[in-house]
Amino acid sequence: MSQQEPKARKGSGQSQPAGQRPSGSSPRPSTSPTGTPRAGRRATSRYRQPEPTLMQKLRTPALVLIVIAAVGLIALFAVTAATSSAYACSTIDKPLPSVEGELGQVQPDQGNQHVSPGDKVTYPICPPASGKHINQPPRGPIPPKLYGPNDNAVPNGWVHNLEHGGLVLLYSCDKGACDDATQEQLRALVTGFPASAVCGLAPGIVSPVVAHFEQMPTKFAALIWDRVMYMDTLDTQQVYDFFLRYAERVSEGRMVAPPEPQCAPPSPSAAPSASAAASPEASPAASPSAPASPVASPSTPASPTTSAEPSPAAS
Repeated sequence: MSQQEPKARKGSGQSQPAGQRPSGSSPRPSTSPTGTPRAGRRATSRYRQPEPTLMQKLRTPALVLIVIAAVGLIALFAVTAATSSAYACSTIDKPLPSVEGELGQVQPDQGNQHVSPGDKVTYPICPPASGKHINQPPRGPIPPKLYGPNDNAVPNGWVHNLEHGGLVLLYSCDKGACDDATQEQLRALVTGFPASAVCGLAPGIVSPVVAHFEQMPTKFAALIWDRVMYMDTLDTQQVYDFFLRYAERVSEGRMVAPPEPQCAPPSPSAAPSASAAASPEASPAASPSAPASPVASPSTPASPTTSAEPSPAAS
């Protein structure tokens, strides 16, 4: 019965509106102009981007914050490492009453051990006239010159200059030594600095180092190895005398200062007293019957011991 219904409907005189299929009829397949079946459109659902979660939304800002924090920590570490002190002081030295005929005062020896440039040194006494120091030029010894208030010149480096017989002159900004007039005085001191007394080292080899330093009891402090001279007023000539008298010293034919001398000790035969005793002018004065000669002075008469010394010309 159901198979005959389409025929009855087909023969009926009722017409269907244009573009509308009869109810119950299947869709007519699409054909090409040649009559071949044409593939229809595929029924596909439209793709929608899934809604991001809260963690996904916060991931990019969180990464940016982490990167900024890491860069900040690295910068902070670098600044801290650059500005942190390379040394510390256990105690500050005190000026002692001056001894007649002496300049400055003796400071207990603090050793002369070598350390790495990155090591922090704690000095038992400051300013240190000895102690641990860097053995890596130009970090230690450091180039002799005037270092300004903001220059990096620390005892870890210039203590090595002292070990070689150099002089270090320290000045305190807190006590008023950083004004233009004082800095000009310090510059003049460097310009007129003398050669060393025994080795004849010219200025600029190990001396002088003039540097800013605060851990000391006076406005200025002149240092050679194991000895310091404190001053509230800069006396340039006194600094020169202090250096020439104590930085390089010879006793009984050997160098007793500094710990690492930059030359061999002079020969005893080269001493002025020995040459004067062997000179012809000294021989008349050695005779009791000879009258006093204008050439001979009270210091030139030769004793029996010195007259027995061989003459350099006969050696």
